[in-house]
Amino acid sequence: MSVEKSTMRALELRQCGAEFDLAMAEHAMPVPGDNELLVAIDYVALNHLDARMAKDGFCQWQYPHILGLDAVGTVVSAAKGVFPPKGSRVLFNASLAEQGMLKEYAVVPSHAVSEVPDGMSGEVAVSLPNAGMAALLALDKMQVQDGDSLAINSAQGAVAHFAVQYAKQRGAQVFAFAQKEHHKRLSKLGADWVFDCESESVCEQIKREMGPGGFDCILNTQGGDSFLNDLRHLRFCGRIACLNGFGTIPEELLFEKAPNIGVVSVAGAWMANSLCAQQHLCFMGRQLLDDVSNGRIKAPEVKLLDFSVDTVRDALSCLLGKTCQQRPVIRITRD
Repeated sequence: MSVEKSTMRALELRQCGAEFDLAMAEHAMPVPGDNELLVAIDYVALNHLDARMAKDGFCQWQYPHILGLDAVGTVVSAAKGVFPPKGSRVLFNASLAEQGMLKEYAVVPSHAVSEVPDGMSGEVAVSLPNAGMAALLALDKMQVQDGDSLAINSAQGAVAHFAVQYAKQRGAQVFAFAQKEHHKRLSKLGADWVFDCESESVCEQIKREMGPGGFDCILNTQGGDSFLNDLRHLRFCGRIACLNGFGTIPEELLFEKAPNIGVVSVAGAWMANSLCAQQHLCFMGRQLLDDVSNGRIKAPEVKLLDFSVDTVRDALSCLLGKTCQQRPVIRITRD
């Protein structure tokens, strides 16, 4: 594939807000530097983080901003000796602090991409990185092992999709909390117990199954007040991982639980400017691709969408409302 264009299309967010003020715009073609790849973007997966940040904004964004963290594309230009070479299909997780992937072409560092294996479709591969990497990091933070009890709140999301499966591989007992429409899927993924998170009796159900001791590990995906609620269900000196931050922990609760708290941030690999952490993203990408390719992990179901303002806006609204049953994947078409 040769590139002779001087401009490309990109889908911009003009300002943050729940109305998702999006517009298609023309941008200059990016030029790769040393140890960088010019990639023609084929697919971009949207997730709940995209929707939340599009609504609330992010402290390091300048507008207009391009959304989209997870992408699969084809290398169209690579310097001699830079791997992967031209023609390779690659998977990439972008920096939250920089412009995203909802565009026709992108320049990406070669050390942070994972090569997509032959036989795996791009729309499946692109559904893996951000959520799958967050799940792997969370389980490592909590040191989940054989015999542990693991609770996952808001288990209807993409992170839980991977966390359930990888936790079962490690021998944990998994307790998933989600709306009823997600229970069958979570059970098929391996969850041992699935609770209705909207039930008024959910606390009684937990005590009936767990007794007074609480869970060994809890994966908190929402942050805020939900973190404190989860902390109350943790055993003494248990391990909890949080994806979206938390507020002040009451002193009484802190002493009562003496928790081991881990904060999970895939974006931190970029924001901390850590080459080692960025390479770890590449390694996790390879693991996810290999596990799905070999049938050890089930990928989320995806819904292919057109590269347009209306379809992306609708997908973000769906994600913000937590009503998506399938992962929205934008197919990037070029003129």
